[in-house]
Amino acid sequence: MRTLPLIFAIACWSLPADLQAASAAPNIVVIYADDLGYGDIQCYNPQRGKIPTPHVDNLASEGMRFIDAHSSSGVCSPSRYTILTGRYHWRSRLQSGIVGLWGPPLITPDRLTIGGLAKKHGYRTACIGKWHLGWDWSISAGKEKLFSIPGTRGQKQQNLSATDEHRTAWRELFSKPIAGGPLTVGFDEYFGTDVPNWPPYCFIENDRTVGIPSEYAPPKIFFKKHNGRHTWGPAVKGWTLEQILPALGDRAAAFIQREAKTPEPFLLYMPLTSPHTPLAVNAQWKGKSKLNLYADFVMETDAIVGQVLEALEKSGAAKNTLVIFTSDNGNPRHVGAAHLEKMGHYPSGPLRGYKADAWEGGHRVPFIVRWPGVVKAKSTCDQLVHQADLLATFAGIFETKLPASAGEDSFSLIPLLKGETRPIREHAVSTGLDGTPAVRMGEWKYIPARFGGGYSKIGNPLQLVQLYDLADDLGERRNVAVNNPKQVEMMEALLEKLIVQGRSTSGPKQKNDVKVVRYPR
Repeated sequence: MRTLPLIFAIACWSLPADLQAASAAPNIVVIYADDLGYGDIQCYNPQRGKIPTPHVDNLASEGMRFIDAHSSSGVCSPSRYTILTGRYHWRSRLQSGIVGLWGPPLITPDRLTIGGLAKKHGYRTACIGKWHLGWDWSISAGKEKLFSIPGTRGQKQQNLSATDEHRTAWRELFSKPIAGGPLTVGFDEYFGTDVPNWPPYCFIENDRTVGIPSEYAPPKIFFKKHNGRHTWGPAVKGWTLEQILPALGDRAAAFIQREAKTPEPFLLYMPLTSPHTPLAVNAQWKGKSKLNLYADFVMETDAIVGQVLEALEKSGAAKNTLVIFTSDNGNPRHVGAAHLEKMGHYPSGPLRGYKADAWEGGHRVPFIVRWPGVVKAKSTCDQLVHQADLLATFAGIFETKLPASAGEDSFSLIPLLKGETRPIREHAVSTGLDGTPAVRMGEWKYIPARFGGGYSKIGNPLQLVQLYDLADDLGERRNVAVNNPKQVEMMEALLEKLIVQGRSTSGPKQKNDVKVVRYPR
């Protein structure tokens, strides 16, 4: 018996380096792009994709590319809730839309996240980037108007001057710790900007603003950036939007280099602020794509991914790190999609719709996994997967079972990562901006609404529901609901079952946080 440790050590020493790494607890890096379309990555759209993305493409060549992967929603906050918790966002209070400005936390302190799960298993955990899931801001009643003034797309507004009353209120709020953020739900550290086009215009580190905002953000930082909607509010002096993305890349690289020197594994959740508007492209990237400013921002985003991957290589951690790259939803039409398509670049690839839609272009997203020694390089998976699946996947890696009240909609990806071809899930649900669900059952897709649930109201007003067979109609051009009434009934029944059971995985029935809205309304 005394010789067993020695025999084990000799056996491990004789294994190839990549298999030795895979046998240890892997580090985990999740890079979460913001508003990056399915067709914006070259390897997903080789014929009609014109934006160079060499670093993400190289990541795909070293790992597995999923072609039927989905976010929980066609917009931001709901997808972030689900990727962190393994639970469909529509089981929470967020039945439609996003977490609003100065909104309270969407993730409750008792809800298990990928950060909390990893932390329980000895990992150092960090969130670096865009949070947009709410904080306990504790703005005093009656003082809300001192903290924000809504702006509109393309609005030209004069510089606003902060008064002593503004500065006193801002100092009172921002000099205190801010509860309810990443540190509350399983992350050891946080650095980022909550939402780039919303106040406060400053970095937040852990639970405090970096500096005390003392002036209104100058209008010039938004204009000519396809900024979409923004809000005027408190900013630290000299704030610029262009500094955000490089700062996130530097922080992530520093975290990796630091943690790689410690015996504990690490988990980095890196929700990027790009290529979401405002299109704060740095000078060296402007014009690089020869398409438009959004395409330039995609290229700069790809470079940040390259910086993170390079940090893994230089630190020696790459061989024992599971890297996941994906996006929170599809490409937003308002950043010049029509112009890009005229120039031969199709941000949604072969898919119908854009950001906010229940159609595939709203929530079918790039999803790439690299895990040396486990995932075969240059491989592709066509099985249905969902961003909710991360929690169960990590639980499988940690060889632990999730509590009944956690990861209610999370299925482990591990069989697929190891090369199996059988489905891990038979169904999935994503939604449009207005909450309209898109239900998958195998290759069938059901939308209980006339339209796409997003910004566009194009649809057939004579048909109450939509049914598509994605096996031969990936572009969702032929609504076959009228010809397949039994399939529609099955899809309706499935959605109702998933709602009532409070989960889509096996296990005891769970409660939704609120009464879930049914569709058609």
